[in-house]
Amino acid sequence: MPDPTAPRKLSRWPLYIAFGIAFAVVIAWSAAWVWARGEVEKGLTNGAKTIRDAGYELAWKDQKIGGYPFRLDVTLTEPRIRDRSGWALEAPRLEAEAFLHAPTHWIVAAPAGLTFVRPVGGPVVVEGKLIRASLSHFRNTPPNFSFEGVGLTFRPAAGANPFGLSAAERIEFHLRESPKSLDEGGVWLSVKNGRAQLAGLLGRIAGDKPISVEWDGRLSKMSAFRGEDWPRAVRRWTEAGGRMSVKRAGLTAGDALIGANAGSLGVDSAGRLEGSLDVSLRQAPRALGAMGTTGAIPRETADAAAAVAGARETGDLARMTLYFQAGQTTLGPVAIARSPKVYEAGR
Repeated sequence: MPDPTAPRKLSRWPLYIAFGIAFAVVIAWSAAWVWARGEVEKGLTNGAKTIRDAGYELAWKDQKIGGYPFRLDVTLTEPRIRDRSGWALEAPRLEAEAFLHAPTHWIVAAPAGLTFVRPVGGPVVVEGKLIRASLSHFRNTPPNFSFEGVGLTFRPAAGANPFGLSAAERIEFHLRESPKSLDEGGVWLSVKNGRAQLAGLLGRIAGDKPISVEWDGRLSKMSAFRGEDWPRAVRRWTEAGGRMSVKRAGLTAGDALIGANAGSLGVDSAGRLEGSLDVSLRQAPRALGAMGTTGAIPRETADAAAAVAGARETGDLARMTLYFQAGQTTLGPVAIARSPKVYEAGR
């Protein structure tokens, strides 16, 4: 019998080709990551120069860029930004991250907490279980921005004035471009189970109970909201006709409740809030009476406002209009306080 044909030896070329393709992909991906890293470094340099040219102070002690192979990680040590009006934000360390396939969507975290500086009140140290923000869609007006804080505490630095909020279970803030208008932004704020030392209108009713805040509004003329500092940006926005339309808002403090279902707000030439809100007040006569008792407003003013609120109560809710005009806050026909300041006039 003839010998059987020897088995044909398999070619190794397919294996070599597969390894070659994998090696080429690794080289190409590595080159892409190195290029993206360079773009991030260039973006940090150019962005910092743009911010400084606009009148802000911006600096950090050190920067590191890593995250190979799938991420872009940026760590800034002791970053600080300050505007001309005196507001500042600083942190021991900021960590930012974006995936290589989505280099315009950044997540920023402050694992060691942060400090914000008030022009008059001084620094407030913020710490928490989670402090992070996200920034994306840079071509939008405004860009998408979100902030989330969990288990937060607010501690005034030595020598600084007290801050209204001492702690909060969760704080969220979102800023988005409106899908219906290219020059309108949506702003949403939520504070859950905050601890604050309140006085006057809500202090006696809230006592030691937590407060919660929710605010949903729309800002027009967003393209005009820019400037070297907060007062200049607000003034430019106001001069362009910028307004905030309030869709829904509410503040709960113990048994007290202030709700708003509609309103339009702006800023007058003195830097004070102007406009009106349609509000619902729970326990309004009691709260206004407390304002008079504590001296937050004159006793006769508190009594007059409480009488108006009582006449408009249905159950424990009084529906009224809150006006901010000519520097005064007016509840129905009764002026109860000065309008809140948005910025210090003259800055």
